[in-house]
Amino acid sequence: MTNEDNAHTLRCDDEGPRSESRRGFLKLAALTGAVVSTTGSRALANGDIGFFAKDLSDEKLINMYRTILRIRWHERTQADQMLTNPDYRGYNHFYAGQEAVATGVCAALRNDGPFDQIDLVYSTHRPSGHAIAKGVDIPKMVAEMDFRATGMNGGYGAEMHISDPSVGFIGADGMVGPGHVTAAGSAFAFRARGSDQVSVAFAGDGTYATPQFHSALNNAKLLDLPFIYVLENNLYHQFAHYSYSCPHKNIADAAAAYGIATEVVDGQDVIQVYNAAKEAVNRARSGGGPTFIEAKTYRYYNHWGAPGAKAGELGAFGYDPLAITSFRPEREVRAWMQRDPVDISRKILVDWGVIDDARAAEIEEEVKAEIASAFEWALSQPLCTPEDGLRHVFAEGTVPARQFG
Repeated sequence: MTNEDNAHTLRCDDEGPRSESRRGFLKLAALTGAVVSTTGSRALANGDIGFFAKDLSDEKLINMYRTILRIRWHERTQADQMLTNPDYRGYNHFYAGQEAVATGVCAALRNDGPFDQIDLVYSTHRPSGHAIAKGVDIPKMVAEMDFRATGMNGGYGAEMHISDPSVGFIGADGMVGPGHVTAAGSAFAFRARGSDQVSVAFAGDGTYATPQFHSALNNAKLLDLPFIYVLENNLYHQFAHYSYSCPHKNIADAAAAYGIATEVVDGQDVIQVYNAAKEAVNRARSGGGPTFIEAKTYRYYNHWGAPGAKAGELGAFGYDPLAITSFRPEREVRAWMQRDPVDISRKILVDWGVIDDARAAEIEEEVKAEIASAFEWALSQPLCTPEDGLRHVFAEGTVPARQFG
């Protein structure tokens, strides 16, 4: 079925109230490319799932756009700090390019309320996008990543171990895989105590080759847990294409072997991600068991830090000294950047009549100012001291500071 055929099918099925027609679902394929026709649109045409985003308020849709922009400008600002500020101590595995995945998933979750009622997210070592989408305090996160004593984890977590349970962001994970087993354990706890909470594990394509991938999915299906595994397939784990460790074109095929409901989505399109996540959340809350979502996406920067990047410019190109050689073609990076999550989100909202181009530009300027203020505050905070690393080592008492020669 072609995109045109798909759109025709959708047009026939979408004879709803005129108030909903402004949402412009029929233009999604043109805005987001071929992947949309292979999953979400076809499923809608077959009556398998609904386009839940059509029921979102304008305020919610604008907040999702703001979230994408917050993630983007946090990443760009931090990259610029790393490139231009010799006193900056922070670092990151940047999330730029993947913003629609975290935003779409977390928009479908319950993020406000007591801890025993909100949904939980377990992150990866690329955590900033997940954290922002889940609602952490951005200035405190910025402070944490620069080892500031007033950071949200007191400077102990830095980037790969940031955590804010108050909003259900259980935390990042410096290792590849273990967080998914813990997330499945949280889902078991929800089921055991009769809660309708949902546990979400974000993962990269490299997790396929870990035992935790299979253990978490196997147990989640055996026990039909309220568990959602979101695999962000950005093609590369560190510097190797995922095909070097996975025989599947769609990693979701491996999850399907466990009998788990799977969905492959265009990770550049926040609406498609939201629709899949909302279906998964509904399934989990109603006792229908786990879901595996594979989001096809791409990271604009290299695996870690800012090699190949230039201050004031988005993305990293060319040689990466950590990878010994250039590990991905520059044309590939630029091709993915032509399908940018920020641009796609903005075009959809303009097409739906939620905002116009002028208001979209205003919102981006507001977010840029917000992020700039967050960095200004965070980088004015006191740094941790070496002695701080000796605190909380034992349940009682302290460890004396010693200088080793």
